[in-house]
Amino acid sequence: MRSKKRIWVTAAVATSALAGVLVFEGVTGNPSVDSDTKSAPAKADVRATALKVGGDGTSASLDKRDTAPFSMLGITWTDPAAKVAGAVEVRTRSAANGNWTSWLPLETDVDGRTEAGRAGVRGTTEPRWVGPSNGVEVRINAGGKVSSKLPAGLRLDTVDPGRSGTLDADPAAFAADLPTADDPSATPSADETDSTTPESPAPDDSTEPPAEATPSEPASPTPSAPATQAPTPPASQSPSPSASPTPSKTLPPAPSSSVPKPPITSRAGWGADESMSPEAPEYLDTIKAVFVHHTAGSSTYSCADSAAIVRSLYTFHVKANGWKDLGYNFVVDKCGTVFEGRKGGVDRPVLGAHTYGFNRESTGIAVIGTYTGATAPTAVTTSVARIAAWKLGQYKGDPAGTTTLTAGANGSNGFRKTFTAGTKYPFNQISGHRDGFNTECPGTKLYGQLPAIRSLAAGPVTGLAIKSVTGAGLSGTTYYTKSAVTVGWSASTPSAFVSKYELLVDGKSVATTAGTATSAKATLAVGSHKVQVRATHQSGKVTTSTAATVVADQTAPSFTTKPNLALRTGTVNTTAVPLTLKWKATDAASLKEVRLTAPVAKTYGPTTTSASHTAKSGVATSWAMTAYDLAGNTAAASVSGTPVIVQESSATKTGTWTTKSSSSYLGGKSYSSSSKNASLSWTFTGRSVALIASRATTSGQVYVYVDGVKVSTVDLKSSTTKYRDALWTKSWTSSAKHTVKIVVVATSGRPAITTDGIVYLK
Repeated sequence: MRSKKRIWVTAAVATSALAGVLVFEGVTGNPSVDSDTKSAPAKADVRATALKVGGDGTSASLDKRDTAPFSMLGITWTDPAAKVAGAVEVRTRSAANGNWTSWLPLETDVDGRTEAGRAGVRGTTEPRWVGPSNGVEVRINAGGKVSSKLPAGLRLDTVDPGRSGTLDADPAAFAADLPTADDPSATPSADETDSTTPESPAPDDSTEPPAEATPSEPASPTPSAPATQAPTPPASQSPSPSASPTPSKTLPPAPSSSVPKPPITSRAGWGADESMSPEAPEYLDTIKAVFVHHTAGSSTYSCADSAAIVRSLYTFHVKANGWKDLGYNFVVDKCGTVFEGRKGGVDRPVLGAHTYGFNRESTGIAVIGTYTGATAPTAVTTSVARIAAWKLGQYKGDPAGTTTLTAGANGSNGFRKTFTAGTKYPFNQISGHRDGFNTECPGTKLYGQLPAIRSLAAGPVTGLAIKSVTGAGLSGTTYYTKSAVTVGWSASTPSAFVSKYELLVDGKSVATTAGTATSAKATLAVGSHKVQVRATHQSGKVTTSTAATVVADQTAPSFTTKPNLALRTGTVNTTAVPLTLKWKATDAASLKEVRLTAPVAKTYGPTTTSASHTAKSGVATSWAMTAYDLAGNTAAASVSGTPVIVQESSATKTGTWTTKSSSSYLGGKSYSSSSKNASLSWTFTGRSVALIASRATTSGQVYVYVDGVKVSTVDLKSSTTKYRDALWTKSWTSSAKHTVKIVVVATSGRPAITTDGIVYLK
């Protein structure tokens, strides 16, 4: 039987000052209220299996084997300060289909001293979520160098996150049985596999001092530092010599933030088993910086598994790493869901274990997944920025600003920056884990997104622009409306960061909307106006869009030339007499278009003043038109006309004419003459007339007289044969009585002409 000792968690409140850290026993602060706090905790299970180390100490393995169910795994070792220099890879078997994965790498740049100073803390790889599995294989190679021996105590830790169910955990105030740090079963033998929930041994003498040690605090845990003691004394026991003589009864109020709190899934919401980490939370005096992390491992997980992943991280940190609780203060999944991490109240300055050397003045946000070669989704950067802005806003921080942090340990990072314990160093208030001690976290791509995250968190709103003015027409860069408009806009900053939008007309606010809105309405007085949108970021910073010119116009357009009809050249049929419709419309502001609404529907641009149409002969037709300006004002006008075909047989004739018959002629017949000065004349009352003839290469010429005056010589010659061709027209401004006469010229070599009559418009 392995020995155990009792951990007592009391409801009494005791405080101990430890470099700006307050320890509150039995108090967790204000939990998040944004999620289902009725969820029951899930009982997670950890199994440890020792690895077989090669004879030269540079390789280790675990043969392929069946296991109890698990969904997350990692490799741990005895000394938290030690590193694995080579590749650590695992293969797992899916519990769903029995297939084995390819070899999966485990991240090894984790600093196991993040929560050093506690008995039993172990060095570790990043844990990796692999999904429900029941088989595993491990291989480690330190690089084949004699000097790169693997650390002692290597073991595989697998985690089954369990399922949320009935609340069956004892309250934190009850005793929990935990193995002691020197329990022999805490470190399995090389032959032991799948042992249940081992506790790690205390670090050996080679372990570095506590990660957060400063010149003013002890280098290792002492009786005056309950934050790092394994046991917490029972309530009846006297407080440590450095504890406050008069303990506070309650936590001080949580500071309000300058920005809204984002939705956060509480620990109860993701099924935290609080009996697993009975130690009380520790609190800082302030939060000066936010460190962004990634958890490493796969980014292809389903967000439906996120709560189970968080439970697994929690379980791995506590039972495999030997930490007091989940290391991160907040965890964000790839869908942007934010989870409460280390307990103590999301609105409190809870001391986490996330950034070795700089935990004591910061909070940590971890994104589930690996972001070394792939950027984080917008949902991630949005949530990280919201949490960072909210936490910094509690302490008058600036997400785009810098601060100084005091190093809690000696070391360096990948930027060749060296840190000395007790010395202050500048940091961005939103920094990446790699800005601290040496690590690749939070991945190259996510690290590259930190400037954008700072911009989102700090403001102002970016990319603000007017996209539409509904109820108005656009000409060039100017909009025209009668009065009422709806202005639409867009911004590249997500709406979660926008406090409000305002619609400005000539610099004055006429409408205020929520930050989720994308449009607002306004009623404009007649005249020209400058319209803008103003966005207020949650930080209070203001952005104003480029102005759009909007002219309010209530004056209708006009037809300066009323619609009128005239016959035109072309082939004549009884059902389709060619004619031209003419008009001219203008507007004081900006003409948009002119529409023909009858007898057919056509739309013409603002500069068009005529169009070709046809009409039935002998039928009175009304041509209706409407002019529109860009503001929506209209004016209507119309004209009526009746084309009338008069055949050649109705003419008064002189000279010799012969009748020709063909279905190609109007009425089936036409007149033809080669006699010089032979003539035909027609008298009619109308405002437009056209001569209709048949044409060929041998056709001659005619003189045309109107009301006794010669007005034209018309050549009927055509390279192609044409019938019923209106080839000469004349129009007047009004209808009147006129006589049209044609006279045969008797052109040399082609004297003959063939006429099919005339058509006039009345």
